[in-house]
Amino acid sequence: MTVAESVNATKVRYAAADALALLDGIDTLIATKGKKVETFDLKDARPDDDELLARLMGPTGNLRAPAARIGRTLVVGFNEEVYARVLK
Repeated sequence: MTVAESVNATKVRYAAADALALLDGIDTLIATKGKKVETFDLKDARPDDDELLARLMGPTGNLRAPAARIGRTLVVGFNEEVYARVLK
């Protein structure tokens, strides 16, 4: 496994169950939408599936793009500052 893996959500479709499965082995979820950034600590207090799906899924019912697994962190959505921080 590489340090950083990405999923092209425009080409690979992920339904709700598939999106939740991406969280296996993930300690931190960072969900971004524009300048709004939400960080979830999944190893200590995992939110319920509905709350996670609200951050993972886009309006079309598929995984939001871009989505990248970086180590034990999953970043969903694009925010330049977040990517700069997690890719250091």
